[in-house]
Amino acid sequence: MGKTKPAADPEVLAFEAAMLRALDQAQRGEGRATTAAQIVARRAGRPAGTLKAAPKVSTTIRLSPDVVKAFKAGGVGWQTRIDAALKDWLSTHAVTQS
Repeated sequence: MGKTKPAADPEVLAFEAAMLRALDQAQRGEGRATTAAQIVARRAGRPAGTLKAAPKVSTTIRLSPDVVKAFKAGGVGWQTRIDAALKDWLSTHAVTQS
């Protein structure tokens, strides 16, 4: 009985071709920052001017499970909604230190 070669999947062939093109481009140095201006433009970190004037402060608080469940039920942005609820509460209540 002779061995038969399975038919090549067109998606796999396309993927392999794309990978080979990407490797060729990397070997030629395409996409690499080579000039001083390119290196400065590709600095690590957040782009300049994207910071808020008053960034939020990271903290840890303990909330009741039912409160967390209710806010999380609203989907993505639940922490922002808690922040808004606390801001709303602050607008109607005087904060006193004990």
